[in-house]
Amino acid sequence: MLPRQAPAAARLHVAASPARPPPHHAMRRCALATSSTASAGRALSLQTQMQPQMPRLPVPLLSSPPARLHPTRPASSPAPFAASSKPSQPKPFVSVSASQPSANVLSLFNGIIAGDRASLARAITLVESTRQDHKHEAQQLLSLILRTHGSHASSQPAAAGDMSFPTGFRIGLSGAPGVGKSSFIETFGMFLIEKGHRVAVLAVDPSSSRTGGSILGDKTRMPDLSRHASAYVRPSPSSGSLGGVARNTNEAIILCSAAGYDVILVETVGVGQSETMVADMVDMFALLVAPGGGDELQGMKKGIVELSDLIVVNKADGELANQAKMAQLEYTSALKFLQPMNDGWYPKVLPVSSHEKRGIDQVWDSMKEFYTILNDQGDFDAKRGSQQKKWMWRQITDELLWRLKTDPGVRDLVPRYERLVDDGLVTSGQAAEEILDTFIVHQQSRAAGATLAASASAAAR
Repeated sequence: MLPRQAPAAARLHVAASPARPPPHHAMRRCALATSSTASAGRALSLQTQMQPQMPRLPVPLLSSPPARLHPTRPASSPAPFAASSKPSQPKPFVSVSASQPSANVLSLFNGIIAGDRASLARAITLVESTRQDHKHEAQQLLSLILRTHGSHASSQPAAAGDMSFPTGFRIGLSGAPGVGKSSFIETFGMFLIEKGHRVAVLAVDPSSSRTGGSILGDKTRMPDLSRHASAYVRPSPSSGSLGGVARNTNEAIILCSAAGYDVILVETVGVGQSETMVADMVDMFALLVAPGGGDELQGMKKGIVELSDLIVVNKADGELANQAKMAQLEYTSALKFLQPMNDGWYPKVLPVSSHEKRGIDQVWDSMKEFYTILNDQGDFDAKRGSQQKKWMWRQITDELLWRLKTDPGVRDLVPRYERLVDDGLVTSGQAAEEILDTFIVHQQSRAAGATLAASASAAAR
């Protein structure tokens, strides 16, 4: 028998005999299905009653492209999807494409195009926000940038003797904690600025799994670079996102490119061998390793090393100089057994001393060589297109999870099922299935209500 303080949801999972709970909670599913069917029936009945009074909507949502793609359409003709009511289409995309950008969005856009760092900082903050109104403005801003400038950087003229990057050059830098990523970026970034480039650094700082906070201290370890007028350093919290990067790092790259930064460095959190998400958002992926890591090579080489286009052995100075040479030989030998990620390019292993500023020019020469080979082969556009598709699906996953967690009905239901799972009355799989079923029913009910409201509004007009 359940105790007196047991939740009401728990009593639905108890059979007629109080001594043994049923093997499956079919009663709740039956009740949920009956409630859903009744609700859908009432909605259908109301819609049927209203049908003779309202005109049939001739054009479904997104059956025609937006008005901006119809330059020959008369101004007096109606917009292609202005009277749409189909709820299963991607409404955020329609609202972003069809609605007029807000004054804040236009102000940020003009500031970004002018190269204003304050506008760029506010725009990245807007993209990182989880508020629904901020998400809408962020998508408006990104859509405006992509329509006018694409994902290409407004490249500044490089100094004499160095190459320019008309479409920008995105470089991912990863490595284990303490390998010297920030020190390398400080030295490397100043080297690039002397060559005439504008450098943006997107540094991802780990968030606490207990408190959710982040130190965001990367700028303090890059004092010269963060103060330079031709550089922009932006630390962002990982916010629990796996893979070594933040959830919106990809959008931040687009904003930095539009602001005219032709070399964008993405520094991940201190990672192990499986945090490889940064490789899916950059043109070149460089892995920083420390001397004396030969014992760990066997376990790493099928993980993050496998995706590396360049391996940099940092701290190759002082007493570690000889160990750095040994590490270079070991990694060079290991790479012989791995399939290169890009045709025409075989990964290199280079020693570097960020403290003594030695080996930086060799690293940059190798990166330029990599860029030239892939650009001549025409692989850059295909690679970036493939990366955007991967990030689209990752954002779909993130958005679905966010909507699930913020749904009012699900938010009230989750604590009950957590108690049931904790008491051993329901398995975690059964609880997850019930929560998802409830979420789907709520979404369907909300969509049906929106459809009826739009139909009533159309009938009133």
